[in-house]
Amino acid sequence: MSVNLSPGVLLYPRIRKSPFFYASRRHGVAMYSVYNHTYHPRHYGDPVGEYWALLEGVTLWDVGVERQVEITGPDAFAFTNMLVPRDLTKCKVGQCKYVFVTGTDGGILNDPVLLRLGENHFWLSLADSDVLLWAKALAHGLGMDVEIREPDVGPVQVQGPKSGAVMAELFGESILDIPYYYAVQREIDGMQVVVSRTGYTAELGYEIYLHHASRDGERLWDAIWQAGEPHGMRVIGPCHIRRIEAGILSWGCDITADTNPFEVGYGFEKTWMVDLDQDADFLGKDALRRIAAEGVHRKLVGVRIDGPSVGSFNDGAMIDVFDVHDPRGLRIGEVTSAAHSPRLDGNIGYAMVPIAYQEPGTELVVHTQHGQQQAVVSTKPFLDPTKDIPKRLARSA
Repeated sequence: MSVNLSPGVLLYPRIRKSPFFYASRRHGVAMYSVYNHTYHPRHYGDPVGEYWALLEGVTLWDVGVERQVEITGPDAFAFTNMLVPRDLTKCKVGQCKYVFVTGTDGGILNDPVLLRLGENHFWLSLADSDVLLWAKALAHGLGMDVEIREPDVGPVQVQGPKSGAVMAELFGESILDIPYYYAVQREIDGMQVVVSRTGYTAELGYEIYLHHASRDGERLWDAIWQAGEPHGMRVIGPCHIRRIEAGILSWGCDITADTNPFEVGYGFEKTWMVDLDQDADFLGKDALRRIAAEGVHRKLVGVRIDGPSVGSFNDGAMIDVFDVHDPRGLRIGEVTSAAHSPRLDGNIGYAMVPIAYQEPGTELVVHTQHGQQQAVVSTKPFLDPTKDIPKRLARSA
């Protein structure tokens, strides 16, 4: 028997398609995965080339898989504030927040970007887990006066140092004044959009959320591409090399319903993500208060791994977690995400390990696809820990 190292992904009607599916596939998608029950382009043949295009130019991503959970109605603020551990009284209308949706045990059910579009109007731009039915069931059980639905909205990302120039051509120079993690309503060629200064890259970038996306998806894509071509725009998939460098986590890999914010570095270190002092009695508050008092037994740490390249994470090279052993050979944990960083000239990743092994400089042994490799615990993020790159003024990029 032989193993087919690159099996195909069946394209057929049963799995949903992004509003930009037919537009993005024209650029030569080389690999799909399924994300939020939707086909998602992972790369277009050269993930390392896509990495450099993101760092040096401007890139366009089909991220229509980021389905929106829209929450409106008289109780929308109270309900949304109950879903997440962040204190949303500190979230202005027009502001965006990275948030966790936590369960009663404090586990992370999702880590969306939240957009506050009105006093009682929210979008949760979802990672890859089911939250729509969860939110509907909670609202029904609690008798809250809210409407929860999935609107016909699809986002694309325009990312990279030249993204500001492309966005200015599309929307005018005023678009460059959007602060980091804020959003504005705009119109382009009669299409209604929300533009946010956000992205999955830790680079200068924007997301464009299109209303009536099932109708206008290809038209918006073509408008962005036409504006971007003179700037050398390249269509790419999610750049996991860059997101690992930046300390950005991936739901389903680094965080799941079985991990809590304190274990992954969002709690003790970044207390605004889990505000235990706020008045709101958010879901999981009692559990997270107990965890904060007792401490955690394991921690998600950065690791640098010796040996040959482990790939780009989205190229199919890392098909499962890597076992982590201590120098004596005892299995103690697993690497959840890893990639070879061209800039750092080495393999980097995240590993969930017991807290006894969390200190930078701790020696480990990681079993990659190339066999046993020496590794060392490292601080994360690996680059730009204060996020100066995405926060910089777009006009000066």
